[in-house]
Amino acid sequence: MTLTTTFKMLHNSPGSTARFSPVLSQAMLGAVGVLLSLSASAAPSIYPTGTTRYDPAKAFNSFVLFTGGDNIAHLIDLNGNSVHEWKDAASHSTLIDPAVNGGKLGHVFVTLEMTEGIGTDLVPGQVSRKVSKTVGELDWDGKTVWSFGDKAPSGAAQQHHDWARLPNGNTVVLANLVHPVKGFKQPQVLDDVVYEVNPAGEVVWKWIASEHINEFGFSPSELKLVRNADIADYLHVNNLKVVGPNRWFAAGDKRFDPENLLFDARNANFIAIIDKKTGKIAWRLGPHYKAASEEQSQPRNVPRPVDQISAQHDAHIIPEGLPGAGNLLVFDNQGLAGYPTAAVPRTGGSRVLEIDPVKNEIVWQYTGEDSGGPAWSFRSTHISAARRLPNGNTFIDEGQSGRLFQVTRDGDIVWEYVNPYVRIGKDKLTGRATANNQLYRGQPVPYEWVPSGTPHSEKTVVPPESSQASIPPGP
Repeated sequence: MTLTTTFKMLHNSPGSTARFSPVLSQAMLGAVGVLLSLSASAAPSIYPTGTTRYDPAKAFNSFVLFTGGDNIAHLIDLNGNSVHEWKDAASHSTLIDPAVNGGKLGHVFVTLEMTEGIGTDLVPGQVSRKVSKTVGELDWDGKTVWSFGDKAPSGAAQQHHDWARLPNGNTVVLANLVHPVKGFKQPQVLDDVVYEVNPAGEVVWKWIASEHINEFGFSPSELKLVRNADIADYLHVNNLKVVGPNRWFAAGDKRFDPENLLFDARNANFIAIIDKKTGKIAWRLGPHYKAASEEQSQPRNVPRPVDQISAQHDAHIIPEGLPGAGNLLVFDNQGLAGYPTAAVPRTGGSRVLEIDPVKNEIVWQYTGEDSGGPAWSFRSTHISAARRLPNGNTFIDEGQSGRLFQVTRDGDIVWEYVNPYVRIGKDKLTGRATANNQLYRGQPVPYEWVPSGTPHSEKTVVPPESSQASIPPGP
């Protein structure tokens, strides 16, 4: 049974009831207590967390998976109840489709162990100096059933951002490789590499980005900028997906072979497909787009040719069986990126784009304006994600604010959740306590992905009118 199939089989159960662990409830109260103990932050100092809006009749009802600042991968229902948890040493928890995992339910990829690693000092301003030592697959009970790390070329996985289980039982892992590359100004490059790893944790295939730099579409002048970049992390690949079955390949377009791999490079503003058989780039979008004005927002009419994408995340082909199947869905952050740096609207926001990958044409998009606000009301210049749902809604992770929500095709917000599991830290300059509720990636999870009997709730949540949400002054 595929995830698409289980999503399509999903049904609403508005009368359902559920019991949740008191431990989980206390954990949420504890997180709120920590927040209240901090002095007012640069962001609004008082705001709700958890589920802030929910219309079960219009939302696609499911679970959601994400790793919070507490280094726990939370499986929540749409009322915000944490119904299951796994330990995660990083923030990249990802569900594994039972269709490529022998029918096993409730298995996830997580980072098992971090270590001090080479390459982190190559990134200016890097806060965390640790890299993943071991990554693995956990079953529903938290038992490690597969791992990768000690047999990695460097002795540590150095996985980052993404991974995926293949139909043959192997796993593709996106990782970093620190090495010198001829022609680069930087003596050591923080390169991106894809490993295919077998069930024994052994690398059986690899692809190194720098070996294909002439296939990424850079002009000679742009390539010179790339090679002379001040940052060793010259591409910053943040996403790796299996293309999967699609209508383009079925019609004879070999570029979209289901076994091929799709990735995007944040710092270089392009999305590409790797031909799994040859290692060559089979398809690419970017790095050249229709220019955007720095002073004005980009047009919103569709269909239209793809205009300037910048610092994008989570590009993937919408799976068969879902509305828009075969099209490319991507979170276009509109952050600073590119060689040279792309011009983006000064006060613009982020966008979610659905793109016909053959015509290179935008066929649907979401911006803050589609929900009645200004463009900048929806904005995450880094991290973030978007996924299509079986009823036509789109699940969105506005990552830097820790906000997850669902929108209809017309932009109505029918579910919204703000991450309460903040990461508590300390500012190195001032010593002040800090709180960060950003989410790298949230994922919708069908009810049928979990073992039978896992509780969930579907209770309507109606937010108050803004005029009624003020706090009265003290005596």
